[in-house]
Amino acid sequence: MSVDDTTLQQKPDPLPSPWRSGRFRLFFTARSASLLADGMLMVSLTTAVLGAGHGASGVGYALAAWMTPIVLLVLFGGVLADRFTPQVMMICADLARMAAMLTMAVLLFSSDDVPLWQIMGLMALSGAATAMFQPGMASMVPRVAKDIQKANALLRISEALSTLLGPGLAGLLVAYWQVSGSYLVIAAAYALSAAVLLPLRKLHTERDEGDAPMWRRLATGWQEFRSRQWLWGVIAVWSVYGLFVFGPALPLGAALMIEQHGANGYGWIASADGAGTIIGGLIGMRVRPRRPLVAGALAMLCFALNPLAPALEWSFAATAVAHVIAGYGFAFWGVMWATSVQSHIPLTVLSRVSAYDVAGSIMVIPLGRALAGPAADTFGANEVLIFSSVMSCLLLAVMLSVPAIRALRRAPEAVLRKAEGEPAV
Repeated sequence: MSVDDTTLQQKPDPLPSPWRSGRFRLFFTARSASLLADGMLMVSLTTAVLGAGHGASGVGYALAAWMTPIVLLVLFGGVLADRFTPQVMMICADLARMAAMLTMAVLLFSSDDVPLWQIMGLMALSGAATAMFQPGMASMVPRVAKDIQKANALLRISEALSTLLGPGLAGLLVAYWQVSGSYLVIAAAYALSAAVLLPLRKLHTERDEGDAPMWRRLATGWQEFRSRQWLWGVIAVWSVYGLFVFGPALPLGAALMIEQHGANGYGWIASADGAGTIIGGLIGMRVRPRRPLVAGALAMLCFALNPLAPALEWSFAATAVAHVIAGYGFAFWGVMWATSVQSHIPLTVLSRVSAYDVAGSIMVIPLGRALAGPAADTFGANEVLIFSSVMSCLLLAVMLSVPAIRALRRAPEAVLRKAEGEPAV
């Protein structure tokens, strides 16, 4: 790697802070509200299903009912976002999720034994709405902020804070206001997201006005996706990464850390991971490598510590530090990746391309989690997590070996300005 690969731009940032844009502040508020609702949802859902007497298997069925529509429909969400504008699709998705959560609150308030099929149906509706929401979110960033990288870093920080605060808030509401109360707050958060997105519904976009059928729009998105080797190369590696690293790391890592450090210790370690994510976001606001995917992949090497620490039974302090470092690597990679996609893909197809990104990234994670238990029974949980750590490094090395990924440079400022809709200077 040449010196130029890692040289950072030291001149003052010519792009204004995203906070100076009222449009970004609205979008940031909407995204933070929906992330907080998502963070609360898993605790509320688990409590509701167990309280209704459906057991751990019921929780699994409910989660599958939520996840399956996301995987199946996210590509169509990208097509619709490019057709009808992302902000319109996000508002509709938030309203649908709000309605699903309000219905859950009413059902849980009126009965202690809500049938599982009703819970699954409402979670499927919420998952389908999420599939409509997610692709448009990525394509909104270049439309509301000139400094795409700093905007992504701020959104990553918001995600970390929501992940930290959401489960705790849900737990408090369940304890002091019953589980139906937590669903009311989740519905209110989705309603807030829709409300602050409303002023953005007329934001200028390169709206796709063609009459092409949906299959042809999907094919156009696929063509844009596969024509960029750096793009599909990363997603191909990331799919395997989800199977062998993200899949086993959460369930097996959590089980081992609770066994080693207790539930309270695991909670603090999860908070350390969130703190690392915030640090990664803050660094992502300032550090602007000329080759963002190289810098991001090198930072992502730190994530290998996430499964390694519980596998080697490190002390509580060492495990917490490892998770801070791993959280930093994951967040910095996320900022570099999102910025690269949003600044190199035309806005007219960005939602569709982002949908292929989401689908390829998350599709195999449930399979990895499903196989984690049988693999741990056969080989041992510690051994599986050591394997995950090794695979993390190997897969990132494979990613860095792809010339197109190594060669991708940060988009020129003129491109960023044009993406925002201003004339290039």
